[in-house]
Amino acid sequence: MLEIKTYPLGVLQTNCYLLYSQQEAMVIDPGGDPERIVTHLKEKGLKLAMILNTHLHFDHIQGNADLAAATGAKIFAPEEDRFLLQTEVGAGGFMDFPETPEFEFEDLKEGRHDFLGHECQVLHTPGHTPGSLSFYFPELQSVFVGDLLFLRAVGRTDFPGGSMSMLQRSAREKIFTLPDNTVIYSGHGPESMVIDERKNNPFFQNTSFT
Repeated sequence: MLEIKTYPLGVLQTNCYLLYSQQEAMVIDPGGDPERIVTHLKEKGLKLAMILNTHLHFDHIQGNADLAAATGAKIFAPEEDRFLLQTEVGAGGFMDFPETPEFEFEDLKEGRHDFLGHECQVLHTPGHTPGSLSFYFPELQSVFVGDLLFLRAVGRTDFPGGSMSMLQRSAREKIFTLPDNTVIYSGHGPESMVIDERKNNPFFQNTSFT
């Protein structure tokens, strides 16, 4: 069984998730200085196998380069978001936010994947960004959605490539169709559940579900 540990990192306190099983681990969205993660890995004797990014906004990727350098882990992210690294919302540097250290990544496609010996369904959930991904782990009954959804809220769509209609469609078709008791781990704030967001998120109150 995978264990989950949450680290709010960076200037926007983005939720970074460490998932580990036995002696291997993965990280989702290291948005700031990864020192605490590296310390935890060393204390537990864990090898970091991969770094996953839900999307390429600066507050989700600031720790990519340092974490990869410290552990040798490969970085995986949606190729459709690469263009964001040429904008302030990806490269950082605006409004006194820190600049994003450069890093290399491999494209991660939608579909069934095996991460650390556990099934993960990578879901393409655009709207907040064109390439936004969500990571559903059936064994954990959990989905990691980045900034697609928050507790009773949704992510911003006024950044380059954003679309509210596309975000709502992604949530309806890819997240709200998951089992009711699936825990939603968001990029910011507390977790929620599929059944709660489907019924109570005000951005979907005029939407019918089958």
